Amino acid sequence: MGVFTVLTRFIVQPLSVVDDELVPKVGMTFRTLEDAGKFYRNYAKASGFSTRVRCTNRKGNEIKNQLITCSREGKWKSKISPTEKTNPTAGLNCPARIYIHTLKDVGAWIISKVVLDHSHPCCPSKAEMLKQHRELSMSIRRTIENNDEAGIRPSKTYQSFVAAAGGHRELNFIEKDVRNYITREVRNIPSKLNGYKAHADIEQQMSHVVWNSHSKDSFDRNWNDFLVNFGLADNKWLSGNVFLNSAAEVEQAERESDAADFHTVIPCATKSPIETQFQDAYTQAKFREVQAQFRGKANCITRLKNSALGYSVYEVGEQVSSSILDKFAVTYDSVAAEVKCQCLLFESREILCRHALSVLSFEQVSQVSPRYILERWSKKVKRRHTHIKSSHDEPLIEPRSKRFDQLVFRSQNICEFASESEELTAILHRAYDNIMAEMEAVKAKRKGTSSLSHEEANLESVNELQSPPRIRTRGRPKNRLGSKLEKQIANATKKKKTKVLSELMRECYIQINLFDAASAAHSSSSQYQGQI
Repeated sequence: MGVFTVLTRFIVQPLSVVDDELVPKVGMTFRTLEDAGKFYRNYAKASGFSTRVRCTNRKGNEIKNQLITCSREGKWKSKISPTEKTNPTAGLNCPARIYIHTLKDVGAWIISKVVLDHSHPCCPSKAEMLKQHRELSMSIRRTIENNDEAGIRPSKTYQSFVAAAGGHRELNFIEKDVRNYITREVRNIPSKLNGYKAHADIEQQMSHVVWNSHSKDSFDRNWNDFLVNFGLADNKWLSGNVFLNSAAEVEQAERESDAADFHTVIPCATKSPIETQFQDAYTQAKFREVQAQFRGKANCITRLKNSALGYSVYEVGEQVSSSILDKFAVTYDSVAAEVKCQCLLFESREILCRHALSVLSFEQVSQVSPRYILERWSKKVKRRHTHIKSSHDEPLIEPRSKRFDQLVFRSQNICEFASESEELTAILHRAYDNIMAEMEAVKAKRKGTSSLSHEEANLESVNELQSPPRIRTRGRPKNRLGSKLEKQIANATKKKKTKVLSELMRECYIQINLFDAASAAHSSSSQYQGQI
């Protein structure tokens, strides 16, 4: 309980936008432990966090209870020194959790304890980028396997998924997941490289390049060096740049970076409160640059030259090597809270240099002025270009192709569900047969009646259309945009008048025949003859 007491002032209440049916409550029962875990994962995704199994108690081979917590629970202490550790850490002693135990007599599982509060903010819009909530469906995995067998690069495969789904945001996985699946599950690599004498070294170096390249530029550089060193430049399967420098990819990379900034934290290398200030404000990429200056501060020696009315001049010596000591002039205005260094690093790269940080430490400054924390490097900045529509947002395809893509995309989930058993597969086959018969009947019925009804509707409404007003112009009359429509209206009207006239003539013909027959029967009546 002591941990929760300490974290009271950091507690963030659960989001109210989550459907109440998704919120775990004490007393909820489930048929299996897997169902309970899936329920909590769905709640976590809707709320904006991920989970992990903290501990599982067993009696023999049977599970008795299980504790599932927020993935940011605990404060793991690294064996690596903070001055050397640069990888981000996610642990924040988050108290959110559920406790599940079995009901042996009933054969079910029940939630006996629930903590909904978190020690960190939760963002549902970024939940899809968390590793737990990213997944590859069966259809996606089959496509990856087929494309890999055909020699299609992972980046191309991922881009095909993006195009089919309508954008990066419509996918619940990233390009890294595609690469991981190929590396760990497909293992196409030995068969491609067994022909080379040093294939073991090639595989080892390839793995090193894939897993230790932290940016696109570094990957391109390391991959090209790898091809040259092993003489693989002519290998069509290996050669080529696997990253495309497009605006959509840049946006996706920054989305992933934003999710990492939100969900993880790079530990401070020093005890300086100023470093903590930058850690809270800056993105991980920019904070790494700042942190390098804090590490370099250890090589600096600060000496006060003169001071008057809050304005001080310092000489900072930096031990570049065992025999070289560079000197820099640094000024500090305590009234304006302004520091300037001769090296002009802040003016060029917009980060405080190690010389200025050394002076601030000498002056015992705990917080730097906001002028030195630029908004453009803030992890909370709202990127404008992420709202720019790309070609994936509104694909320029004909309606039938668009409908086809939507049907295929939805049918994949149905097929994956039905493939779990023969019974479900048979049900889906019967449903397909019934649906096909129904669609064929509708299509046949529509084919026989649609043309007539369409024509009749046009003829009935044609009199409601009015031509645009005619305006006399000088010279030769010009073609107008409405001339084609006028001809169609005139033709339709003419056909209708002709039809009406034909009906009148037919009725008159019948009447004449009747009159002729009557006159032949009563030819003796002169009075009737006169009337005829």
